[in-house]
Amino acid sequence: MALKWDGTAGAILDSTPFGFYDAETAYQTDGPKVAIWCAQRLGYPIQDVELISGSFYAVFEESVTEYSSQVNQFNIRENMLALSGAETGSNFTHREISPSLGGMITIAENYGTEAGSGGNVDWKQGSIDVVSGSQKYDLDVLWANVSESSADIEIKRIHHEAPPAIVKYFDPFVGSTFANQGMLDMFGWGNYSPGVQFIMSPMYADILRLQAIEFNDQIRKSGYSFELINNKLKIFPIPTNSIKLWFEYIVKKDRSNPLKTAAGRASDYSNVPYENMKYTNINDVGKQWIRKYTLALSKELLGSIRSKYASIPIPGAEIALNGADLKQEAQTEKDALIEQLRENLLAAARRAQLEKDKEESENLMETLRRVPLKIYIG
Repeated sequence: MALKWDGTAGAILDSTPFGFYDAETAYQTDGPKVAIWCAQRLGYPIQDVELISGSFYAVFEESVTEYSSQVNQFNIRENMLALSGAETGSNFTHREISPSLGGMITIAENYGTEAGSGGNVDWKQGSIDVVSGSQKYDLDVLWANVSESSADIEIKRIHHEAPPAIVKYFDPFVGSTFANQGMLDMFGWGNYSPGVQFIMSPMYADILRLQAIEFNDQIRKSGYSFELINNKLKIFPIPTNSIKLWFEYIVKKDRSNPLKTAAGRASDYSNVPYENMKYTNINDVGKQWIRKYTLALSKELLGSIRSKYASIPIPGAEIALNGADLKQEAQTEKDALIEQLRENLLAAARRAQLEKDKEESENLMETLRRVPLKIYIG
């Protein structure tokens, strides 16, 4: 005896393949109703429907999952830049995602590393002993081979500058020149201690003196500089005493390593933490789409069953089955529903909404331009 719909919908609990939504009261209530509706849309009770409650419940669960998948796919694409790097232990389904600059900053960190203004690669410090009379030093031999196990390094900064001018100027607020002391005596403040507190000079005077000291050192003395080629350092002027020279560098393999974040973070489309929606939280618009998609899947399943035999023999004739027609009709309806859902999602996208707001604002301004202005007579 062939199995067919008998007009009675059993309980949906424990009757679905995966049981994703069985625990939800709304799902348990709607499941039998959807099964009865689909059976009636397929011709029952005028004609037999070779499906049972479990068949309808299976496609009903698939329809809810398909709706959830389509919406989640769109949300992942819409927010991928903001979601990258988020913890995979979270659940973003049915939650508002706030746009952020995190993804853009992550991309820009590579430039920050090279510019020395941030980034995600550690700048390390090293030093070598500069010997009096020696200009050339191989930083690979003296530092990389010893401190970085012969790893390739890239020097970012050499701390080899002339002494700052301020150390030659003394303290402008204390005053240590004879000129200052003479000025104090002329004003009768020479007996005060410290009398310089009575002298007020503009800041630009100090800056001009510092600049004069720097120009003097640059023109009349050997300039402090260096030449760095392939980590071979040559310093100027020739050292006259032994000092310790400091520098900053990165290890090249640290910059080339693409794994800058710890495991357990959203990295691509495959592990962004979106889960199946709760059926209870889906609005009526979504539930109507689910019901229609359930009907389309029911037609497809019924068409597959009826396609097993092209016809059924009866006394004196045979009955042709419409399995192929049902499958074709179901595929058309499924494609139309998916296309409709995707169009609605695109229309609700952030970019589309911003463009719509812009258009409304421009239209409003154009309307207000045509409103006559009042004339006030004093």
